[in-house]
Amino acid sequence: MLSGVISKRPIKPLPYRAYFFAVLFLIVTGWIASLYLAYSHYKNYTDLQYQSFCAISNAINCDTVSQSPYSIIFIPIPIWGVIGYTLLMLLMPCAWGKECRDGRTWSLFLWIALLFTCISIALAIVSTYLIGSYCILCIVTYFVNLFLLCYGWLIRRRFATQGLIQDTCEDFRFIWQGRRRLLPVLSAFIVGVLVLIALLPPYWHMRPPRLSRDIPSGLTDDGHPWMGATNPATDISLFSDYQCFQCKKMHVYLRQLIAQNPHKIRLIQRHYPMDHEFNFIVKAPFHVGSGKMALLAIYAASKGKFWEMNDLLFEIAGRQKQIDLKWVAEKTGLETAELLRALKDPVIRNNLSRDVWQGMKLRILGTPSFVIDGKVYSGNIPSDILNKYLR
Repeated sequence: MLSGVISKRPIKPLPYRAYFFAVLFLIVTGWIASLYLAYSHYKNYTDLQYQSFCAISNAINCDTVSQSPYSIIFIPIPIWGVIGYTLLMLLMPCAWGKECRDGRTWSLFLWIALLFTCISIALAIVSTYLIGSYCILCIVTYFVNLFLLCYGWLIRRRFATQGLIQDTCEDFRFIWQGRRRLLPVLSAFIVGVLVLIALLPPYWHMRPPRLSRDIPSGLTDDGHPWMGATNPATDISLFSDYQCFQCKKMHVYLRQLIAQNPHKIRLIQRHYPMDHEFNFIVKAPFHVGSGKMALLAIYAASKGKFWEMNDLLFEIAGRQKQIDLKWVAEKTGLETAELLRALKDPVIRNNLSRDVWQGMKLRILGTPSFVIDGKVYSGNIPSDILNKYLR
């Protein structure tokens, strides 16, 4: 028999630079993910045909998250992410040196990572309970922030020699001692952020051109609102839903197109709310409230106020759970009591049902859909079709 004693070799701790570069890698990963999310957010609001790579399903869909009003706090949240990770990258050189290997700057870093993690938790709750959809790259940044917090804790445990509060005060003294190098960099960073916020165009508002008396409008023989040329090269019948984000994009685009070509195209508005209460092809709750919004628009058309109401409904879509009829009346010049009655008026409901039935006959399954020369186009209008009439 062989006998012996198994020797326990001491575990050699990782060198400081291993922790440093791991943290740096995480920060760069979060920065790149936030930069792509900022790009995707911009394209969602400005590109009619854009779809991100992670628009996989209703539950996993970066576009749904970007299109939510919760994706913007003064400026788009992904831009805040880029700013936050940039700040961390600017602070990382302060964590390279002999003093840092004794634990300097990492208590301050731990507080910043804790703030980022709390923000991630809040955004995850919003995605779960308010948006009902998740963004893959957002989840990546959540894990990045969590790992940054873990690394901040590990580095402090490995290298720090004092309590967290005392070390935090020492970190501020340490940074203040190096202010001659750091202050110009941070000042330039702060100025850059302020300039970015001031000059960033609010593309997410997606406002159409103002209504102009120079562009004719009216009602067709069967009572549908139209705008554009009185003798058009072609008619575009638009079947839309006020709770549909793509419909809002096309609403802005078509209004711009008509403003640029007022004598070539006529837009005819039809209603096709994907609301289970009003549309038989929708079996489960979806775009709830869009049917009632269509009723308000139909009533406004009978009073010569359709396009004002149309713009207003697209503006508030997704931002208000319940429509404030008094506020809508003030904005459109209509009576609150009349708007309330319009929601139950059988004639108005019949007009909406007529649009829905017409859309079903055309086999329209989603919005926006367009009918040009008797042919249906879903989601977008091919550029070659439009160019044929705009030449």
